[in-house]
Amino acid sequence: MVHTTFRGFRSEMANLRPVRDIGRVGAVEGALLRVGGLGAIARVGDQVSIDRYNRAPVCGEILQLHGSEVSILPDSPPDGVSIGDRVVLFGASGIAPSDAWIGRVIDPYGRPLDGAALLPGADERRLRAPPPKPAERRSLGARLETGMAVFNTFLPIVRGQRLGLFAGAGVGKSSLLGHLARNMHVDVVVIALVGERGRELREFVEQFLGKEGMKRSVVVAATSDQSPFVRRRCAWAAMCVAEHFRDQGKHVLFLVDSITRFAEAHREVAVAGGELPSLRGYPPSTAHMIMALCERAGPGSAGMGDITALFSVLVAGSDMDEPVADILRGVLDGHVVMDRKIAERGRYPAIDLLRSLSRSLPDAANDGENASIRAARQMLGTYHQSETMIRAGLYSEGSDPTLDQALRAWPELDAFIAEQESVSIRNSFARLDLILRRAGIAQTLQSRGSTQRVVRSGQNNLLAPDAGDQDLSNVSATLPAE
Repeated sequence: MVHTTFRGFRSEMANLRPVRDIGRVGAVEGALLRVGGLGAIARVGDQVSIDRYNRAPVCGEILQLHGSEVSILPDSPPDGVSIGDRVVLFGASGIAPSDAWIGRVIDPYGRPLDGAALLPGADERRLRAPPPKPAERRSLGARLETGMAVFNTFLPIVRGQRLGLFAGAGVGKSSLLGHLARNMHVDVVVIALVGERGRELREFVEQFLGKEGMKRSVVVAATSDQSPFVRRRCAWAAMCVAEHFRDQGKHVLFLVDSITRFAEAHREVAVAGGELPSLRGYPPSTAHMIMALCERAGPGSAGMGDITALFSVLVAGSDMDEPVADILRGVLDGHVVMDRKIAERGRYPAIDLLRSLSRSLPDAANDGENASIRAARQMLGTYHQSETMIRAGLYSEGSDPTLDQALRAWPELDAFIAEQESVSIRNSFARLDLILRRAGIAQTLQSRGSTQRVVRSGQNNLLAPDAGDQDLSNVSATLPAE
């Protein structure tokens, strides 16, 4: 630990320069500053500091080059900037993650936000690094325990998978991300809070993650009041931290809340740089920016670990065809849709299972498990198609045997989706099979690699043999009446 600290200290000392390149403000054009004297040495993306008269300096980033002049987008409105103000060039700025960052909250520049000192690591990483070579990457790995019945069964998450979480504001996505951060079986959790409200940072760390969750987590945060450069940089910086641990052979869970705000920040920067908006206000480069970030997650190559990623997406009015949602659906390995109507009736997580999909299936489950998933989805689909008629009292029991089964299964399946106990995958499938049996669906249960499995219902913990032809009617008879 001491050796790592001194390496970080030496890295900081090595970056100190006795001489700085200086330019002068020549014009203020809206949010952009025109600066002379840096055109021959500056590069797009370099960091600068603008010294204002009798005011604190303003940081910024070089956005355009115009011969001997450059255009700078400052981190805050250019109030107080005057012609001739000094501009100091710092050059390109990456980030140098360290193992000592675990348990800490940092900003997109690697500076601490939790009040304690923090030194960078020895090796600086590029913010926009390339992903591992496609031909050398491993396939998706084993299914992961999540502590949630719906992800243990219907929507499995496997090692190296990239999943999208599509939800409107206030539907419970932060709570869901916090639960997964605490309960998924990974080595390190890296969380990017992009454009969040200031008060939500502490709430997420203390309530959703808690002390146990923070023990293996690094939180990178940029609040909504910060400049688009900082908000966009937040996702890149967090990915650099995840890649730091991945390169050590560790399994990393990477959570972004939200990729929509990342895209909005990029839109502000791109439009300020002269790029014309094309699709609902987003410039053409938005698709590449999102896909480039997502491609850096996933399975690693030989000698590396893996990055399992969840990207949350804010969908206004549950519009799954809006640009950011549409881009992500095409590049990710599955999508989870959260519905406000489900949240309003009090079921959390408010996952709309019929609109959600994990592309790790059917490979992530055996034949018996896939049969159970198909049967349960069919029951939910059948109920959904006739829900209006059922609620209006127009359906008479016995008219349709399949719908009768769906009516019996629906209350328990709906409750099953909300289960968040720390149950195993095997327990979750045993519970699902029991629900299907109680509804009268004769499933052929196949062996799942154990002689026994636990069936959980309320406060009951029941053991049932796991043989393929075993009838669970004796188990269901001991459960509470429907």
